[in-house]
Amino acid sequence: MRFETRLLHNGNEIDSFTGASSIPIYQSSTYHQFSIDQPGEFDYARSGNPTRKALEQTITRLEGGCRGYAFASGMAAISTVFLLFSRGDHLIVSQDVYGGTYRVLTKVFDRMGIETTFVDTTDLEQVAAAIRPNTRAIYVETPSNPLLKVTDLRGIVRIAKAYRLRTIVDNTFLTPYFQRPLELGADIVVHSATKFISGHSDVVAGLVVVKDEELAEEIGLLQNAFGAILGVYDSWLVLRGLKTLQARMELSTQSAEKVALWLEQHPDVKRVYYTGLPSHEGYHLQNEQASGHGAVLSFDVGSMEKAKRILSRVRLPIVAVSLGAVESILSYPAMMSHAAMPAEVRNRHGITDGLLRLSVGLENADDLIDDLAAALQEKKVTIPAGFGNL
Repeated sequence: MRFETRLLHNGNEIDSFTGASSIPIYQSSTYHQFSIDQPGEFDYARSGNPTRKALEQTITRLEGGCRGYAFASGMAAISTVFLLFSRGDHLIVSQDVYGGTYRVLTKVFDRMGIETTFVDTTDLEQVAAAIRPNTRAIYVETPSNPLLKVTDLRGIVRIAKAYRLRTIVDNTFLTPYFQRPLELGADIVVHSATKFISGHSDVVAGLVVVKDEELAEEIGLLQNAFGAILGVYDSWLVLRGLKTLQARMELSTQSAEKVALWLEQHPDVKRVYYTGLPSHEGYHLQNEQASGHGAVLSFDVGSMEKAKRILSRVRLPIVAVSLGAVESILSYPAMMSHAAMPAEVRNRHGITDGLLRLSVGLENADDLIDDLAAALQEKKVTIPAGFGNL
């Protein structure tokens, strides 16, 4: 079956016990054991829950892995994957990685003796040069957050295999609808399911999918031992959101392309970062390893003053942390997603004080363009009562 069909027909569309068209919410913390000698599949909800299991099976099939795991947040998923490594291990990570990932590596895992080198993973020579005898994995965001850099996943996998390293890919921006890293040779895929997978700004969740059983056993042990599991109601919400993933991603991506083309021509915009623009340096590579460009773009207006003025004037996008929802979300990375990254590091990596990140939702693209056009005007814009976002 094609992906759109598998979103709805993946083995978890009907409850096997009742025939319900929606997997029930099994709101139970523990389970009666009818035989102590032959315990049932479920015994305690931290270790397993039928609703969470349905979600984990669904994302596994969509990503093409062997097993999947659901966590309480994207950072819980990412952090649990990092728990695969031990004191003295070394990781190579994309340099403009999400600020929360940067923070946990530099503030938490660094204290545990796990070293990290941040490199431009779009340059495979830099990646290879950063490998040490104690390097254990390469962690990649592609497209990256927030500069939309495209890393050659096949190239990263070749390097990793040559040095017996694990490849971990954050697939939040594209979801398995547009990109499936495991099929390109990666070992682990992580998601902030808070974003496009759930898609409605009403749940916080993280997902991990692995390619082989050995890794699956390791992640499963960590999930149960560490306990940062996704709650049952949130599991149900993510399952519900997944059903409309294809429709949402297609429409939002079409609108993002239109908005990005318009921004690229605007005289007050210094630069637009969107892989769907032919001018983007990763445009052709993205077309080779993914089937779409996604709904997230960034644009630089040159200064903090201009960025804040735009944030105070827009009426349609909400000004907020996060992305990937049915409503458009305009973010300011320097003070939001990447606030945990020191200013000198942000500037060195191109995350300037004039950079804005836009996650395009399901609004009419022309309405979004009209709203941005008004916000970019130098003259004062009168904002109707009730539309202020800051």
